[in-house]
Amino acid sequence: MHTRTLGQGLEVSAVGLGCMGMSQSYGPNPGTRDEMIAVLRSALDLGVTFFDTAEVYGPYVNEELVGEALEPIRDQVVIATKFGWRIEDGTSVGLNSRPEQIRRVAEESLGRLRTDVIDLFYQHRVDPDVPIEDVAGTVAELIAEGKVRHFGLSEASASTIRRAHSVQPVTALQSEYSLWTRDPESEVLPVLGELGIGFVPFSPLGKGFLTGTVDRSTSFSEGDIRGTIPRFSEENRSANEALVAHVADLAASKDASPGQIALAWLLAREPWIVPIPGTRRTSRIAENAGSSAVPLSADEVADLDQLAARVGVQGDRYNPQQMSFVDK
Repeated sequence: MHTRTLGQGLEVSAVGLGCMGMSQSYGPNPGTRDEMIAVLRSALDLGVTFFDTAEVYGPYVNEELVGEALEPIRDQVVIATKFGWRIEDGTSVGLNSRPEQIRRVAEESLGRLRTDVIDLFYQHRVDPDVPIEDVAGTVAELIAEGKVRHFGLSEASASTIRRAHSVQPVTALQSEYSLWTRDPESEVLPVLGELGIGFVPFSPLGKGFLTGTVDRSTSFSEGDIRGTIPRFSEENRSANEALVAHVADLAASKDASPGQIALAWLLAREPWIVPIPGTRRTSRIAENAGSSAVPLSADEVADLDQLAARVGVQGDRYNPQQMSFVDK
């Protein structure tokens, strides 16, 4: 797999790996810890060098899993993690990006990840109670101390990105972006292009919907976050199947999977976009990595660009509580 460069010269694989689902959000993990470690290590063999985790995933256990898995190959991979939540009794209860909290999370994440430096440290959600300049300044200090290499933001608005970047250059923005979630296009993507900041779409496969493996008859297990998301109500899934059917038709014509088409479209948008699909299976990592070799013509990209507007997307991407944490 070829590599891509995010902001500040950070080179990563064209497709990364989102590790959250190995610890939470998609119901019980059918694999053991040792099996997940093997899956994580297999990703490097398939060309994936960019791994994404966060303190809040679990919480804490996902960083521990990633740290143990990647310790033997640490010098060959880029690890991104995140700060910004207030966690009490094992549950996230709000936001906290105060400078002392950022420093505490950095030290604890370094320990769990079994490393002496965090390659990319994101603010997980913008904290309205802490000026973004203070956040950027604190991460700048951590960079100067050699504990962090790069600063990132997640689900931040264009204005917040500009303010942060003026204090400490932002390497990457991570936000939800896919064929059916197009929110960043109007304001955020132009600012990233202007400032030379990379973009890391999470949920690039629409939490599985764009792979064609989820339909109106799918039942979500206990603990599967999709059961709380309006877009995944049975009625909305039924309405949204038209979008996936179009992607599936294009995939069949190219001997590719629908998920590969969804990722190839993202890769075709800009050379500084690096999606991070999540999975628990090596076979899916191989499939996702293969998307970087799926060719899309200019006409096919243009057609996919207009797909969501043309067929419509029903339902919000988050429930109201989760939407309240998105920077506007």
